[in-house]
Amino acid sequence: MRLCVAGAAGAFGRKHLDALAQIEEAEVVSVVGGAPDDIDTFARERGIGHATKDLGESLARDDVDGVILATPTPLHAEQAIACMRAGKHVLVEIPMAESLAASEAVVQAQREFGVVAMAGHVRRFNPSHQWLRNRIDAGDLTIQQLEVQTFFFRRSNLNALGQPRSWTDHLLWHHACHTVDLFQYQTGETVDQAFGLQGPPHKDMGIAMDMAIGMKVPSGAICTLSLSFNNDGPFGTFFRYICDNGTYIARYDDLVDGNENPIDLSGVAVSSNGIELIDREFIAAIKGGREPNASIAQCLPAMQTLDLIERSFPA
Repeated sequence: MRLCVAGAAGAFGRKHLDALAQIEEAEVVSVVGGAPDDIDTFARERGIGHATKDLGESLARDDVDGVILATPTPLHAEQAIACMRAGKHVLVEIPMAESLAASEAVVQAQREFGVVAMAGHVRRFNPSHQWLRNRIDAGDLTIQQLEVQTFFFRRSNLNALGQPRSWTDHLLWHHACHTVDLFQYQTGETVDQAFGLQGPPHKDMGIAMDMAIGMKVPSGAICTLSLSFNNDGPFGTFFRYICDNGTYIARYDDLVDGNENPIDLSGVAVSSNGIELIDREFIAAIKGGREPNASIAQCLPAMQTLDLIERSFPA
């Protein structure tokens, strides 16, 4: 599978390149960068034959079957549609768009052009969450509450590599999107009640630095989500599954029970790397001519719920 990675020199572009290097069926034939990337040097150092700062140049190539978009969030919807219009399969990093209307346009484009289109909802693929999903599907567990903390210390507009961003990140449409989708995926239901509260906006970036979200699905399970860019301490996302038959805590690729006893995840998936697993699903869906797990159509309900939460913010 011949792939282009756009945003290759960024934090998540590099994660995808490292993941694809572990997949025999994958070959990265093109990378796309943006200012101020030295994308030509970056490509040479990684042995990639084609580099450009123009996504359209890569889309015009006959040797590109699919594209992974790890580009700035405001570009996701427009670029995903451009990829599909060019006949390329596309995996767009989370979120697929910054609004419900734009998300619906991306889904409509997939229906029109018929290519494989995924959103980067990697929590569906992390072995810790897969282990819990398997127990839920087997009828061993029912979620009563999913309690989640997403914490960063980001008081200036820098990316995960500590470099200045040309765009502004968002707690709701980016970081909350992971948990909103995961909650609905794990319960198998769509949220019918939701609210959100925002803290004061940053004086320069203009975004809320703290946020609280509550959700409920029709069966009665609830999700409480706390997000912060103000957390001066360990950062990341921490998931506590409070179930009818046990409590489990997931920290990215690790899983323990409520008493901190480790859960063996060795047999859950072929890798412990969620990025690698989502890239493997993308390639397998293309080769199999099937809808992937985390297709953009499957992830649209998460965007609908984010829109519901946004509309709930006090004026």
